[in-house]
Amino acid sequence: MSEQARLDLQRRQRLGMAEAIWGEHKSAEQIAAILVRQQRSGELALATRVDTAKAQAVAALLANDPQLQFHTDARCLSLGSAAAARPALGDVVVLSGGTSDLPVAAEAQLALQWHGIACELVLDVGVAGLHRLLDQLDRLRQARVLIACAGMEGALPTVLAGLLPQPVIGVPVSVGYGVSAGGQAALHGMLASCAPGLSVVNIDNGYGAAMAALRILLSSGAAAEQ
Repeated sequence: MSEQARLDLQRRQRLGMAEAIWGEHKSAEQIAAILVRQQRSGELALATRVDTAKAQAVAALLANDPQLQFHTDARCLSLGSAAAARPALGDVVVLSGGTSDLPVAAEAQLALQWHGIACELVLDVGVAGLHRLLDQLDRLRQARVLIACAGMEGALPTVLAGLLPQPVIGVPVSVGYGVSAGGQAALHGMLASCAPGLSVVNIDNGYGAAMAALRILLSSGAAAEQ
């Protein structure tokens, strides 16, 4: 089964980031086989978008391998160890408008940590209680990159990009009533932001935001690691 997957085992050497397994539309058998191939090849082994039932099925297939870990908040499976810490590259802070955004925010945090990047979560700092965000500004100024996950109207990244100079990556989240339309309102609001320099990824794409942040860190921090 795993032989059907054409794995990009040189991606980390080429781009600085490992290939992740998209788990939502793969079977437990496919995920288990690919995780094992990645680990045996000396590559980081991470599967995203895995629910609890599928994670349990993968664990059974791998005979409850102690190196297999299900990261419940992030809905991810990992096998083996993360990359060595790279403190010289700096850290990232992932923010969320509300606690309902946690699965997407946690996916971004885990993906960065899996690549050796220090990453902190700051939850529930949406614009409905703006004082909660303002209380965090001193901490946020210390981060190299900010990732802001927000549903509803998706205003959090715009506010951040208007207050702080670091790169801000907006992640629209499929949370909200009616016209929020599964994250479409947040996506359109972020794309139409008047805050200059705000970058936006696709709806619920915490992993993609993490890899965008990693590219920024790698491009500006290569000399710092030498």
